[in-house]
Amino acid sequence: MSARLKLTLSYAGLVLLTGAVLLAVVWMYLLRFVPDNDQGLLGVSPNLYLLSRTFAPPAAIALAGLTVVGLAGGWFLAGRMLSPLTRIADVARQAANGELSQRVRLEGRTDEFRELADVFDTMLEQLESHVAEHQRFAANASHELRTPLAITQSLLDVAREEPTRELIERLHVVNSRAIDLTEALLLLSRSDRRSFTRAQVDLSLLAEEAAETLLPFAEQRGITLDVTGATAWTPGSAELLLRMVTNLVQNAIVHNEPAGRITVHTEQQHQASVLRVENTGQPLTNDLVPTLTEPFHRGAGRTRADEHAGAGLGLAIVASVVRAHDGALDLAPRPGGGLVVTVRLPGVTSPGRLLPTASR
Repeated sequence: MSARLKLTLSYAGLVLLTGAVLLAVVWMYLLRFVPDNDQGLLGVSPNLYLLSRTFAPPAAIALAGLTVVGLAGGWFLAGRMLSPLTRIADVARQAANGELSQRVRLEGRTDEFRELADVFDTMLEQLESHVAEHQRFAANASHELRTPLAITQSLLDVAREEPTRELIERLHVVNSRAIDLTEALLLLSRSDRRSFTRAQVDLSLLAEEAAETLLPFAEQRGITLDVTGATAWTPGSAELLLRMVTNLVQNAIVHNEPAGRITVHTEQQHQASVLRVENTGQPLTNDLVPTLTEPFHRGAGRTRADEHAGAGLGLAIVASVVRAHDGALDLAPRPGGGLVVTVRLPGVTSPGRLLPTASR
């Protein structure tokens, strides 16, 4: 039995019940006071028998009419009430067949059905965006993985004819980059699944560790690297957060200018732990900056060809780690050139105590 038929029967039953109650009221409070004798009421009005015979047929006809009107009206009203659900179901059916661009776009006043349609449209929009992003990611990952494999195949073909130490070194470099790319893809997948154990982590210590690790790389390029600020505790994975900070600092070094400057700052703001990485470099447009967190997107004029070029996943991993820790990531062009990256993560009220370890 469909929902429309159930509502129709409910409406008709309610109308029929209302009519029956009204007739019962008339009988109980009016007809029962009419004398049941030959003279009737005051000897001039009809008696109970005549009134009952006169009243019963029209009452039955009225009840039958109310039933018909209840069924017809109920069917019409149920159709009007359920039409938004029918429209949502049609769009859901199209989405199930792969047409994620369809939307309900329900018009009219704001009510429960309009709210449901708007939420459904928002869900479809996010789903379409995620599917498109994953498709782009899969295509880019396939391309990025195919490139080192093709180079390796070519080098092996050459080495088969004339093996040299230079070819072996080039094979080692290509293989290392393929391994780095695979590890980056695995890390990105792990952070997206949020499959890690949470503990309290000090972002200032991670910033100092990342800066110490990458300081020789920065000095090699003549870049000044400063770490400032205070302690900033946040719940999360120390490993993933360290990778996030390292990626930000390495990105700031790779895309800097000769004799440039990098400032890594940590602080506690209200109930949030803030990490800010600011670096000098080439001027960036406001349209380009939001695209830098897309996988394999290095930005116009930002692609490197040296040993620190990376796999194009640095900022994508940063964005994924920030999302996994329920934080916010903000990228803004720096006045005069360069980039300012601000990460806001949930703070903790009592630093130093480990949270209950539970994988998510």
